[in-house]
Parts: sequence; C-alpha cells; structure tokens
Amino acid sequence: MKRDEEKNMVDRIGIPKKLSWGFLGVMLFMMGDGLEAGWLSPFLIENGLSVQHAAAIFTVYGITIALASWFSGVCLEAFGAKQTMLMGLLFYIIGTAGFISFGFESMNYPVMLLTYFIKGFGYPLFAYSFLTWVIYRTPKSRLSTAVGWFWVAYCAGMMVLGAWYSSYAIQYLGYINTLWTSIFWVCLGAFFALVINRDKFEKKQASNKREKLNEIVKGITILKSNPGVAVGGVVRVINTLGTYGFPVFLPMHMAEHGIETTVWLQLWGTIFLGNIIFNLIFGVVGDKLGWKNTIIWFGGVGCAIFTILLYYTPIITNGNLIITSIVGFIWGGLLAGYVPIGALVPSIAGNNKGAAMSILNLGAGLSAFVAPALALAFIGIVGAEGVIWIFSLLYLASAIMVTFIRVPKEGETQKETNSLVS
Repeated sequence: MKRDEEKNMVDRIGIPKKLSWGFLGVMLFMMGDGLEAGWLSPFLIENGLSVQHAAAIFTVYGITIALASWFSGVCLEAFGAKQTMLMGLLFYIIGTAGFISFGFESMNYPVMLLTYFIKGFGYPLFAYSFLTWVIYRTPKSRLSTAVGWFWVAYCAGMMVLGAWYSSYAIQYLGYINTLWTSIFWVCLGAFFALVINRDKFEKKQASNKREKLNEIVKGITILKSNPGVAVGGVVRVINTLGTYGFPVFLPMHMAEHGIETTVWLQLWGTIFLGNIIFNLIFGVVGDKLGWKNTIIWFGGVGCAIFTILLYYTPIITNGNLIITSIVGFIWGGLLAGYVPIGALVPSIAGNNKGAAMSILNLGAGLSAFVAPALALAFIGIVGAEGVIWIFSLLYLASAIMVTFIRVPKEGETQKETNSLVS
C-alpha cells in the first residue's frame, strides 16, 4: 500500500511513474559528466597547455556534443531507448578513461583532443535520448511538467551536484582521482536509468538496415518536411544564448563595476539556482497557461527585458551585489520559460517525435557555438553593451517566431500537423 502511495505521489507531481528511476539516473549521470566543468580549463593551462590549446579541446568536445545531440532522438527510434543510452555510457567511459590514462596524466595534447572528442558523444546520447523517451511516454496534458522535471534533474546534476562534489573531492582525492570517480557516478546513473527503470520503449520496427538509416536521416529531412520543427530548432538555439555567451564578456563588465570574478562565480551560481527552481515551475505553468504563451511571454519577452537589466543593474547600483543577484536570479528563472519548447515541437511532428527532438537537441548543442561566436564577432564593433542588446533582440525575435508555430488539435491528420501557420 505504501509503495502504491509513493508511486501515486510521483505521478501527481508530474513525473511519469514508470520512468521515475530514469530521472534519478540522469541526475547522477550528469553529476559525473559535469564535475570537471569548473576547473578543467584552468588546470590544463596551469600544467603547460596554452589558452588556445585548452579552448581547442572544448571546441572539439562541443562538436561531438552537437552531433550526438542531433542524432539522439532518431537513434532512439532506430535502435531503442536503452540501447542508445548504453551507447552514450560506453562513449563516455571510453573517452574519459582514455583522456585520463593517456592524455591528462602526461599532458599529451593530441591524445586529449581525440579522447575528449570521443567523450562528447556520451551525455547527449544518454540524457537527450531519455528526454525523448519521456516525450513519448507522457500524456500531452502533463508533457510540459515532465519535461520540466527532466531539466531539473539535468541541471541539478551538471551545474550543482557535480560542482559541489568536485569542490570537496579535489581536496581529498586530487584532480586525477576526482576525474576517475566521474565514471563511478555515470555508471551509477546508468544503473538506475537502464536496470532499475523497467519501462519498455517500443522502437519503430525496421525490416532492414535501409529502413533504420531512413529513421536516422529523418533527423535532417524533417527540417524541410515540417518547417515548424525548423523554427523550434532556431528558438532552441536562442534559448541558451545567455548561458554560453555571457561568460565571454559579462565577468569583465561586472568587474568594472565592483563585482570581482570570484563574486561573479557566486552570482552565476545564483542565476542557475533560479533556473533550476523555475524549470519545474514553468513546466507546470506551460501545461496550465499554454506552451506557446509560456515561451512567448516568460521565455522570449521576459529574457529580452532582464538581459538588458542584468547588464545595467551593476552600473545603476554601483555594483550592488544583492540587487544584481536578484535580477540574475529572475533572469535564470525566466530562461526556464523556454521549457515547454520540449513539449511544443514534438507535438507538431506527428509520428516523428524522435526526429523533432533531434532538431531541438541540435539547437541546444549549436547554441554553445553560436553564443560565444556572436559575442566575439560583435564585441569589438559595438562593445559589451551592444552585444547585450543583440542578445535581447534575439530573445524578442524568438518570441515572435513561436507565434507562427501551430499546435495541432486532437484528431488532426499528419498532413495538417505539418502545417506551420494557422
């Protein structure tokens, strides 16, 4: 009886009970994946690599993240959910073990490039495939809430637990041993998501290899066959512009107005605390208020306004940390207003939800390139202030784009679903 009550409670808060262990698995996997994010780059530089070499390692890592993100959804349909997630686990273990054993310990730059490239296939195939699984198994009326829970697990693992654990583990285990423990955490996460989680995902039946290839190719062709999905992909790129773009120039701006780099890191943590909390809130709001309304007004318009405020607040307040932190917290919360995009775009894709999710995941990966590229391209021309306004206008543009995505009504045909404008 007690176990049934616990299951009902999980269902009531918006987590599909059949997949509940998978959410815990994703959080633990992302904890392992993110534990070196805050210290690896400076560690490499302190141990002999140039800034350019360190940047190149993260660049090739980003390339594989984008590729794996793109194909995670369609691979799930072609090979099955657990099989695709298992592939992600294997890529992570092989890449990480090779990176530590043959690259990291001896600072062998070519080996580090290759092995970190391999590692990059890991978490997108694992985490984003699980997200696509959630999309398929959750009723439409609660889909945005379930997607919100996914992002809570994802962000809590990568941006909070990983950093928190690493800050203590380094002191007692050292850098190399701490990095080795990441394999333990991802394996523990995989155990919950792939073994304890008993839910079955029925992959599309393909009679031959050509049909499986066709499923994978849909991750590209859907851009033409369903323009609404393409628009959603662009919106997803814009979604995290600030996440990847702000660190390029905002710390220097903050330092000019009394908020030093160490304090900025605390502020950045506050921003993502707001994001984690509101990932869930806006998932629920999206199901109640409407997916499009939530993305347009909270995500697009809200981020456009608070992007500007985040820049000007330290100027107006002479670097008042409390006020700037409040503004940053709100900006991070409004960033979560984009959470329903993960429910909206698959809903317009009919039976090709995996391909639609692949486009969204590609957008997430590309944002890591587009945001810093925009910042670096324009900061010499219009300065940090100009870049902030560009980001703000792009957030506003994303709100306008979403108005043109048509949500199909129940019972509409696939042909109608593929229509973009109502």
